[in-house]
Amino acid sequence: MHHFRSLKLVLFAALSVIGGNVAALQRRQCSETGNALAIANELQSKYWNSISGSYTGGELWTDANTLEDLHNLMLATNSNTFGTIADNSYIGKAALNPLTNWNLFFGGSYDDAQWVILALWKIGDYKASRGEDYSQYMSSSLAIYAMVAAQWDDTCGGGVWWSSAHTYKNAITNELFLLTSAQAYSRTGNKTYLQNALKEYNWLMNSGMQGSDGLFNDGLDLSTCKNNNATTWTYNQAVIASGLGALYVATARSNETLLTQAQVSLNATMHSSLTYNNTLKESCDDANSGGTLCDKDQQIFKGIWMKHVQYFLDFANDASITAKYRGFLALQNSAVIRNALNATDDVGSVWFAPDNGGSEWGPQASASGLEAVISAAKYGTQPVCPA
Repeated sequence: MHHFRSLKLVLFAALSVIGGNVAALQRRQCSETGNALAIANELQSKYWNSISGSYTGGELWTDANTLEDLHNLMLATNSNTFGTIADNSYIGKAALNPLTNWNLFFGGSYDDAQWVILALWKIGDYKASRGEDYSQYMSSSLAIYAMVAAQWDDTCGGGVWWSSAHTYKNAITNELFLLTSAQAYSRTGNKTYLQNALKEYNWLMNSGMQGSDGLFNDGLDLSTCKNNNATTWTYNQAVIASGLGALYVATARSNETLLTQAQVSLNATMHSSLTYNNTLKESCDDANSGGTLCDKDQQIFKGIWMKHVQYFLDFANDASITAKYRGFLALQNSAVIRNALNATDDVGSVWFAPDNGGSEWGPQASASGLEAVISAAKYGTQPVCPA
């Protein structure tokens, strides 16, 4: 995928702005990246534990997402502000150790494993752009991938298991497997990865996890191999889109149907109970004190939706598709800044309304806000910030 490389905005000749208005327009259109830097600095200052190499109150998979976010941001801004974090993180140290036992490291969690793969690839992209050696990050990512790929079997017709307990086949683990398989092929040229991506694509799109409303549910009931009608979450709807986008690239951009399918769940998200007043909202989000609370996992879901829309648009590389989502991405950025950002640049978990005691605070909620602002800085502006 490609990344925008500076904070300077390329203005198109068709825009009739002159003099001081040009500078004002530049600030307005790409100021989100400045907000992202402020949020990232607060996230590192408040939650990062340099001794453990992890986030206080974080979890393995959310830490992986946050490391990915920092490197996504540095690639976006052509900066090195957080350039030493990866090698000193517990995830980075494990990746740099060729003797790491990944089965033991992940404890049989195959969705967590794939979030780490994505983080290692983003770290590698950053290092490659700086002329640094990233080979061990790549080697570790492929070792982790092989562990996950071995979890494919014929139960319910295919798919990889959520965990080594083999009690659940769910949407996110298989959406991630589509994404990691397609990207692994694009990164290595090894056709086994492409074959896995195509196999996953065919199974996932026929699994029944996508309902008639276009949204992916949580997973399958193993007793029936049908949709379990469990909670619908935001992040499922965008990770499938980035996976389909990655497969589009892996198949030489030859199948436009993949882009059409990807937009089904994205469009459904924007017109469903997953939004309130055009703002993403999980079913557990409540701005009022004493209401429902999202757990640590759920607090990062909305930001992952934003991040993977960014990745989908990167893969699609189509101005007409980008135009469909620009306004909604901008609205999420505005909601985060207006309703969730506090005076110290930390971000709460609730975006859809001002915090009335119900918003939760922690590294997951902060990373979620960071993901939203980074995505909006690239694609939520008009014209689009430079690629």
